[in-house]
Amino acid sequence: MTFEKVLAERKDKVIYKDGDTTIKVFDSNYPKSDILNEALNHARVEETGLPIPAIKAVSVIDGKWAISIEYVEGKTLEKIMEEDPDNFDKYLEQFVDLQLMVQSKKAPLLNKLKDKMNRKISSLSNEIDATTRYELHTRLESMPKHDKVCHGDFNPSNIIVAPDGSMHILDWSHATQGNASADAARTYLLFALKDKTVADKYLDLFCKKSDTAKQYVQQWLPIVAASQLVKHRPEEEDFLKTWINVIDYQ
Repeated sequence: MTFEKVLAERKDKVIYKDGDTTIKVFDSNYPKSDILNEALNHARVEETGLPIPAIKAVSVIDGKWAISIEYVEGKTLEKIMEEDPDNFDKYLEQFVDLQLMVQSKKAPLLNKLKDKMNRKISSLSNEIDATTRYELHTRLESMPKHDKVCHGDFNPSNIIVAPDGSMHILDWSHATQGNASADAARTYLLFALKDKTVADKYLDLFCKKSDTAKQYVQQWLPIVAASQLVKHRPEEEDFLKTWINVIDYQ
């Protein structure tokens, strides 16, 4: 089957545009359970009323599983920030407001963030020694339990800005319910991978707008960094391991 055009190519999926539909086609070896879980996450978040494109179908195309959602015309917020650096601070403020809108919602059927992170940390026996894993599990268990919607990969490349200025949030494959500061820590690390100055500016703004102590978000950084190691991205591993050890454990 041929589609109108390719929007993006990833390691294990290709995203196409076909008329008013975006179709994400997964590699044949991609776990079926992960694909179905992503579609279910998307549907559950859609029910909160957040500005996300509606899911249209889960299907098999040429022997490969695919998820179809509404196509949203526009540019990513990341692209707009790059093209209009003079207004970067304004866009960053809109970005944080949108993240706080996400975190104001609840979706009781989403997986729990703490459970997901505990599983990930437990799986890192080849990357992190047993003592560090124990410390990470202990710190995670000590953090307050919340039930806010957490995107899990909230960054400007996952936000489409339509011609009318409205913003639409993509990629809910990592969505969970849990502590908003954990999600902020993930966003901080995504920014810090490229520019720590921008990451610090983001964190200051998030903490100000959410009335959250910066130290509280920082307590999540080693936990979140460890949980991201499971992706085994060579370009990120050294960076993430640095953050795992950045704060001494009490």
